[in-house]
Amino acid sequence: YPSEFLLQKITEDNQIPVHLHVSVSLQYVAGLKGYALVEFFHGNIAEVENEELRHLMWSSVLFYKTPNLEVMACVLLSTKAIYFVLDDSFIHADEHQSDFWNQDNSDCDNSSFHLSCCFVLKLNDLQSVNVGLFDQYFRITGHSANHIVTCLTRDSYNTHTFIQQLMAVLSLLARTPSPEPVDKDFYSEFGSKTTGKMENYELIHSSRVKFIYPNEEEIGDLAFLVAERMHGLTNLQSLNILLYALAFQVNHVEGSTQNTSSLQPKTLILTSSDLFLFDEDYISYPLPEFAKEPPKRDKYQLADGRRIRDLDRVLMGYQTYPQALTFVFDDVQNQDLMQNLTLDHFGE
Repeated sequence: YPSEFLLQKITEDNQIPVHLHVSVSLQYVAGLKGYALVEFFHGNIAEVENEELRHLMWSSVLFYKTPNLEVMACVLLSTKAIYFVLDDSFIHADEHQSDFWNQDNSDCDNSSFHLSCCFVLKLNDLQSVNVGLFDQYFRITGHSANHIVTCLTRDSYNTHTFIQQLMAVLSLLARTPSPEPVDKDFYSEFGSKTTGKMENYELIHSSRVKFIYPNEEEIGDLAFLVAERMHGLTNLQSLNILLYALAFQVNHVEGSTQNTSSLQPKTLILTSSDLFLFDEDYISYPLPEFAKEPPKRDKYQLADGRRIRDLDRVLMGYQTYPQALTFVFDDVQNQDLMQNLTLDHFGE
């Protein structure tokens, strides 16, 4: 340890997504390569001497205590814990965070000193991992509200790779074995006899950590929600969700000295007739076991919706991934004017 393959892999993965802004301290981390990265991990982050760094990933993260604040993090997976290296601005961004972080950085005001805070979730405290729709994100759940983090990878490959590495590391944990399970058939394993509904697919790892994957009913619920927003659609069977993707909506900042733009996280849903943007709660659902009341907002809130037939043109940028798309719609004041006229003129 570390092997040449591991050094090459973490060096390749140590790249900040170009469209996201990070602090100077995280830019320093992203500049480390090979042995320097491993030495940085052992000298500044690792909590015990004999733990090994196994995987590195850059991702946006959300904390359960601050569901509206998405922040960039360098996620480091070791044989003992998952570390989230965050820049210092995150602590000061939310006043309610003071009890969460319990940090006093008043002596670090020197501008040449760039501080990062590190949130640690020990693997022994890990209880479950919820994988989001189409592997666009995953939520890691510990034993309290302070130990729930969602990684918004927006990339099925990154999600899949991290889950595989996490399962491999969990296999090394020495936990007391769970009692021998009673043999069950498929229906008693995944079905509820009272409702007849299929539960979310659960994989219980040998370390007793649950890996929970969404089932087809989640897509069905989403399709029903979308159908409610589409006027005049009576047949739910004809509604097909063609694409579900976590994206950003670009809002250009007026009057700024540079041509800057702010990125608003959105869930993009494309059907055969409409294009929707939703504000989605990625951290509160499904409810953790200790939650005493439902979240303050719904899982999906409609932000914008347009008909494909009103789409005039699509402009594509020439930059590398992630690609920017601009959808230009016809600005019709009353979209259903012709339909209403027809109904009025020819009676019922």
